[in-house]
Amino acid sequence: MTKRRKGTISPKICTKIKFERMKRNISQEELAFNAGLSRTGLSKIETGLVSPSIDTLEFIAEALGMEFSELVDVSKVEL
Repeated sequence: MTKRRKGTISPKICTKIKFERMKRNISQEELAFNAGLSRTGLSKIETGLVSPSIDTLEFIAEALGMEFSELVDVSKVEL
């Protein structure tokens, strides 16, 4: 059995969500509400404790006023 290595895409997306939220001066509570999430759920996503589903990413992107493709483009995100 081959051991799977840990990916970097999910942590980068989580970092980008927090960055985009803070850039727009939106609280976790406000973003969570607008994306249909709980504040604790969003917090877990932003800190990387939970990997968001594609649907959740779509809701977050919409709540941030971004296109889904913009949110998941992590080519310039460094950890």
